Amino acid sequence: MWQEYGLAWSDALRVVISAITLYVAVLLVIRVLGQRTLASMSSFDLAAVIALGAVIGRAILGNTPTLVAGLLGLVTLLTLQAVAGQVRRLGRGAQLVNSRPVLLMAGQDMLRDNLVRSHVVEEEVRAKLRLAGIRHPSEVACVVLESTGQISVLRRGQPIDPALLEGVAGADRMPQDLLWGGGRGI
Repeated sequence: MWQEYGLAWSDALRVVISAITLYVAVLLVIRVLGQRTLASMSSFDLAAVIALGAVIGRAILGNTPTLVAGLLGLVTLLTLQAVAGQVRRLGRGAQLVNSRPVLLMAGQDMLRDNLVRSHVVEEEVRAKLRLAGIRHPSEVACVVLESTGQISVLRRGQPIDPALLEGVAGADRMPQDLLWGGGRGI
């Protein structure tokens, strides 16, 4: 059947295996480089992602792509994405696919070791503080790099419920006076 549309069974198998291999490779690279890799892109980052997509697409489809090969590659990638979405729902699966949130600032203290580990530079944090309307570091309760790669800023004023910081790497470094109930349970 596939051969009628310009795709031999061996080529169809190659498309599927290439798509799976490259999908897993991209996930591993993102896991190693950190969740910030694709979260907030500059125009340079966008150009790099487009170029990467072209390279990956060409590697999946081969030298002479056909419509059927393109559809097969697309279906394979979308299926892998759906499977990864289902794996995220499982406790252990979520740990494999998602990165753990990380505390970047505790009060007005920048946690430089967590910044380095998360591949986040101080300027990115300062930019997020400005976007959140922070005028002085004393207004900051905490800054968290979320598992999505986005950066959250929580202001001082009301104590933070420790449940909001559950599972956040470095939450134990939060000043107790910023936590509701004195931080019991983190």
